[in-house]
Amino acid sequence: MTNNMPSWLESKAPLLFRDLLVPDNIIETIEKASLQSNPPHLLISGPTGSGKTAIWRLIARQVLGPAHRSTTHVLNAKDLARTSGAMAKFETFLRPEGSSSNDTLAGRTSLDAYDPSLMIVKGDNGPPAGFESSKDSQNIPISRIIVIEDADSLGNIRQSYLRRMMEKSSNSARFIFTTTTPSRLIEALRSRTQHIRIPKAKRQDIEKILTNISSEESLAPAKGILGDIAHVANGNIRKAIFLLEALKHRNMLQDRKNLQDVIASSAHREIQLMLEEAMRGRVHDWKWEKQGNKNTRVLKGAMGVLDQIMDKQSLEAEDIVKHLHKLLTEGRLHLMDKDLSKLIISLAKCEVAIQKTSQPRIELEKFMMNVAEISNQ
Repeated sequence: MTNNMPSWLESKAPLLFRDLLVPDNIIETIEKASLQSNPPHLLISGPTGSGKTAIWRLIARQVLGPAHRSTTHVLNAKDLARTSGAMAKFETFLRPEGSSSNDTLAGRTSLDAYDPSLMIVKGDNGPPAGFESSKDSQNIPISRIIVIEDADSLGNIRQSYLRRMMEKSSNSARFIFTTTTPSRLIEALRSRTQHIRIPKAKRQDIEKILTNISSEESLAPAKGILGDIAHVANGNIRKAIFLLEALKHRNMLQDRKNLQDVIASSAHREIQLMLEEAMRGRVHDWKWEKQGNKNTRVLKGAMGVLDQIMDKQSLEAEDIVKHLHKLLTEGRLHLMDKDLSKLIISLAKCEVAIQKTSQPRIELEKFMMNVAEISNQ
């Protein structure tokens, strides 16, 4: 896969509300909220890979107009929680001029909010509703949309901070929160939003998307393989498209047996690396990296690898446990019998805990800590 080509997750993203892979009544709700001259703050909840990001991107384009990219501001709360100085970075995002300043991101206006025709934007795909939103002289035009992804990772303190900002300085801005676990947001925040619940995508709908992509890309997949991908994806649209693209670039779409090989090979090596990092005692390993003009502390070690696996490959915690079990039992790690027995018992406890929690990453983190402790006894 060449680096200068956008992935299909980007290039095949829906451009119109009606293209979203959600029930018609939810499309109607999304479109109605976007077309209001005084749109609400939104809470979009749904399973991993259900299309939450695609939805907020379309809403931002509809509400803000052609220049939406310059006035849509995105913060991933999960990424924030993985970095040092999280609260300071959170405040800097919302108060760019400093925590003591009255200038807030939510309070800033933009001229093109009053007249979108002032901006000519190359590559704009047009309004998702099929027509631009009308302006109402009785309401202040929306100048900015502030998106908080994985908002359930914010914690109560940062959520309360946001709630106060929404009350005091958001006349010309709207907040959109995405989450897999809306119950982890405080009631004071949830009550100030319109909640849009996204269901898990149906297998037949995912297969239809894969069929459309195959047609657009002139692919010739083996009979049944698209249905297999949809089945393995289990409602995760992102995972399905990722697998199809991976099979295409490895020239492996002509045999249904290749699907399991791709799933195993794309994750197995990285999961082994994650386990080996934990065995060396490097569960949380912070490194300085240059990002743009700034040096930023980035999480490496076992948890850094885990985050890469879960985010980029869209693997669920249950899939990771299966890979870990295979690694521990196939004899490639050269562990002493007593240590191997302890690790397998610890993994079994982790698997049970994952079934009972809405935060499986925490349980995998506990397992990695156990791996480090057992390996260094």
